[in-house]
Amino acid sequence: MPITNISSKKKVRRSKTVPQGRFIRPLMADITTQGAKVFIAVYEFQIKDNMELLFREAWLEVTKSIYQNCGSFGSRLHTSETPNILIGYAQWPSREQWEKDHELTDALYAKARNGMRRCLVQTKTVYKLEVCDDYLQTVLA
Repeated sequence: MPITNISSKKKVRRSKTVPQGRFIRPLMADITTQGAKVFIAVYEFQIKDNMELLFREAWLEVTKSIYQNCGSFGSRLHTSETPNILIGYAQWPSREQWEKDHELTDALYAKARNGMRRCLVQTKTVYKLEVCDDYLQTVLA
């Protein structure tokens, strides 16, 4: 399928071995990842009835601790159209960084993690993704 080259506006065909940044400007490449592909983990959390606020508070503390101690870029938590289902999007500099055995032993993390677990019916990793093209912006054009 043809895509538009942003710099020239002409139609080009994408090959299977497109170098990163050829068609769209990557935001996080090279500087923050030292050449590794940015890794995304997408989680689905099924929350018990009337536990969403408690879960979200605990999730924030867990996420802060992981960001501060494990080398992630942080995470976003999203509501969904399905009641009691929240979706978490965690971004890491690489799959290798995400897969490392991170030992978090501080009391605040443990309390928050247990708080999250008490609110859950179930959780699962829905997707493990590597960024191939990136044009996500943080300001409006």
